[in-house]
Amino acid sequence: MNHSAPGNADKHGESLAACFAEAPHIAVSTIEEPRFATWLAELEPAHSARVEALLIHPFARDILAGIAEFSSYLFDLVRADPLRLIRLLECEPDAHLAALIAEARGAVLAAPDEAEVMRLLRRMKAEAALLIALCDVGGVWPVMRVTAALTDIAVSSVQAALQYLLRQEATRGKLMPPDPEAPEVGCGLIVLAMGKMGAGELNYSSDIDLIVFFDPDATTLAPDIEPQPFFVRVTQGMARILQQRTYDGYVFRVDLRLRPDPSSTQVAISRDAALNYYEREGRTWERAAMIKARACAGDARAGEAMLAEIAPFVWRKHLDFAALADVHDMKRQMQTYRGQSEVSVEGHNVKVGRGGIREIEFFAQTQQLIAGGRHPELRVRPTLAALNILASSNWITPAARDELTTAYEFLRRVEHRLQMIADEQTHALPEDKEVVERFAWFFGYDSRESFAHDLLRQLGIVQGHYEKLFEGDDPTGTASLPAIDYRAGPDDPRLLQHLTTLGFKKPAAVAQTVRDWLTGDYRVFRNEQTRNAFVEFVPALIDGLARAEEPDRAVVAFDQFLQALQRGGRLITLLGQNRDLVALVARVLGAAPRLGEMLARQPQLMDGLIDPRFFGAMPDKRELSARLATTVHDAGSYEEFLDRLRLFGQESLFLIGTRILSGTVSAQQASTAFADVAEGIVHTVHGLVADRFAAQHGRIKGQETAIIAMGRLGSREMTASSDLDLILLYDFDSDNPDSDGERSLQGAHYFARFTQRLISAFTTRTNYGVLYEIDMRLRPSGRAGPVASSLVSFADYQANEAWTWEHMALTRARVVSASPEFTARIESIIREVLTRRRDPSVTANDVADMRRAIAQEKGETDYWDLKYASGGMVDIDFIAQYLQLVHAHDKPDILDVSTVQVLDNAARLGVLPHSEAEILRAAARLYHDLTQILRLCVSDRFKPETAGTDLQRVMARAGDAPDFSSLEARVKETQSEVRRVFKALVDNRG
Repeated sequence: MNHSAPGNADKHGESLAACFAEAPHIAVSTIEEPRFATWLAELEPAHSARVEALLIHPFARDILAGIAEFSSYLFDLVRADPLRLIRLLECEPDAHLAALIAEARGAVLAAPDEAEVMRLLRRMKAEAALLIALCDVGGVWPVMRVTAALTDIAVSSVQAALQYLLRQEATRGKLMPPDPEAPEVGCGLIVLAMGKMGAGELNYSSDIDLIVFFDPDATTLAPDIEPQPFFVRVTQGMARILQQRTYDGYVFRVDLRLRPDPSSTQVAISRDAALNYYEREGRTWERAAMIKARACAGDARAGEAMLAEIAPFVWRKHLDFAALADVHDMKRQMQTYRGQSEVSVEGHNVKVGRGGIREIEFFAQTQQLIAGGRHPELRVRPTLAALNILASSNWITPAARDELTTAYEFLRRVEHRLQMIADEQTHALPEDKEVVERFAWFFGYDSRESFAHDLLRQLGIVQGHYEKLFEGDDPTGTASLPAIDYRAGPDDPRLLQHLTTLGFKKPAAVAQTVRDWLTGDYRVFRNEQTRNAFVEFVPALIDGLARAEEPDRAVVAFDQFLQALQRGGRLITLLGQNRDLVALVARVLGAAPRLGEMLARQPQLMDGLIDPRFFGAMPDKRELSARLATTVHDAGSYEEFLDRLRLFGQESLFLIGTRILSGTVSAQQASTAFADVAEGIVHTVHGLVADRFAAQHGRIKGQETAIIAMGRLGSREMTASSDLDLILLYDFDSDNPDSDGERSLQGAHYFARFTQRLISAFTTRTNYGVLYEIDMRLRPSGRAGPVASSLVSFADYQANEAWTWEHMALTRARVVSASPEFTARIESIIREVLTRRRDPSVTANDVADMRRAIAQEKGETDYWDLKYASGGMVDIDFIAQYLQLVHAHDKPDILDVSTVQVLDNAARLGVLPHSEAEILRAAARLYHDLTQILRLCVSDRFKPETAGTDLQRVMARAGDAPDFSSLEARVKETQSEVRRVFKALVDNRG
């Protein structure tokens, strides 16, 4: 099968069903229940007969069966309106799409109110979404026709919403258009479509990126109307019409954060303010973004004029060194963020991962930025058009164009198919091989292996072209300078020129710092052998630091690191032999001083970074357990055992933290890895302390002990600074309560002493610090209760005395160390508690009261307090816990320790609308991504005004935002949406 085939749309006049050219692979033996056949059998006979008549065409049945099996979103659209499906299968797709758009525009013009406008646009989107998916899945349209169709729907929706609002304003006398039927003409409001919408390349579940400007000196506003409040209100109304979720869903999610300084500016910005910003502060990524900008709605003439005025910012007339340095910075930022990650299949992000769509776009945009000022023919928006012109202008070879075009089309189809599954803006393949296999079937392959072969080949081709982008480039001709004397300092013009060439913006300061390294009194260099090794390493070090995201800051961070380093001969040697690590270490030092301090105290942590496995798959629980066992197996004493445990924990934290900063693991992978490390350590400590305690006090007949993880360890959502919330349960033969050791203890006293010994093993400070802080307040009766609880008293307490908030906490309870039999008994008790019938109103009130109490104690106004802020992570956790407590009696499959998995379960079981689930899942992912970084890099509350640029960059990248200001705006918008959902589900009940 050819996944970049030209499509089968040339059968003009034929029905869509007759045009199908390919279909998902239906592996009958793997499908438990043929969903499509079942649905078809339940249809009204007349509808069923019409569908059956259309299924005689090749591929038609397999396409609909594949949608039923692999795409919950598309199958929901199919089931919602059988006549719509029949209409689409019978239509000529291009003509139907055009008619659908035209009919919706006409109906919007006649709509009596905003609610009707919203309904009309959502119904148009739903029908268009199913039509476009059928054309994509069935190979009817080539992928770029699919992207163009999606863009047409978006552009028409924006225009219709805006036109409706402007007509309303004209009716109120606030706008005085020359033509009331076209109120946008001359109004002065400019809507620019950015990114893929601007280029006509929208993906299937894409947000739409818009920037809204207005010209206050050229409007049709009534004389007494202030332009900015008016246009801000109209812009907010447009976004509301398009993205507010109603019974009919939504049209498009609207992202207005690409505007100048979005965290501190209104959603509509005056023309002069915008031009002033771009002239004074505009950054490279904003230049690149403007390549695809297109006036899509509002005052078309003013929009084109605005783009013409912005053009000098985007298109520089001369190919100068500064422009090339900017381009190098962009490339370096992408490489540094993802570190040394390799192409892969499971979990690979086809947009921003190695060899992905972003690298193809960057390949084209970079060369457009460099040469577009002098070569206007390069100023095109679509990526494939840019590749074509680059080839015809001899900037790249025809072979490169053809290979990248094929790869781009293939990867865009992968991206679309991923998003069709649940209408989510995802770009990452599943982490699990079995789920990838199902995805491969949906994509038309007969196996994961055949899909993986094609995917890896295309990713490898892209990566090869991308890495060659500036190979050998030397714009100033200074790369062949003779050996540089780094001791010369800022007085040597050749050294300054060399540092400037490498990309340092303050070469004199860098030169002085390097001279200090070579001549100053650093403790680490008091060893002559270390100093000599460092002198040899300096040229490589400077080259490596120059590859950091901010080279000048990297030098400062490395200087601070050297000042703290006490012994470092081996570390210096390792860095000298592994130059690629220098930029990665510079990032760690610049963004996460906590990790830098760990490395300075214990240089041996660097060993993990040069392990070939470091940038591979994260070790699973079994591999971590094996490593931990190897670490402690020959410890000569209990104290040495505790030291080795701490060193293992710190090395794991350092390596996982470095992976987070390099962007080579997701927040979910990091959370799981932190939890696996903690769980392995808990299990090891549990076993050793039990053996040592038994050696002193013996054992009690029939004794069992279990450690239950609660909180973040229980849900496997840990960060670098998470405490361990634990409960210890025990059981024994009550007829024989005395232990059989020399220093015998009885029953509850035995287990209380054992628990205290266990806590001490974690919290005692040794030469390597504390292992974990332990919090046992979630045990029955909290601080007032005993530190260890018998299984009987635990069961009785949970059944008869526990408050609702304690049962909320119990939804995350997970046994992490116990015998299999004792584990099963505990899990049975927990499940019985969670699945009992509850009054939804009472439970909702309890949850809402608990949330209000936390807000009163912790505050909820700091939006960077991602846990406790209004609309923060606590809101999402409480929603998940509320849904479990209320619905687990009838739908026990909702239960899970993971908040995100609970949301998935709730949506699948029909107790949480898919639209709300998507909001909450996306918010949870954002909060997890940012929280992992903040817990790693910040020891106290995060304050943007004092945060370093390195940290802000890492956070923006983790939040998939072009800069920190955009991230700030996204966080605020997300919290507003989450709080709205929380109020609707929990706080407005009863």
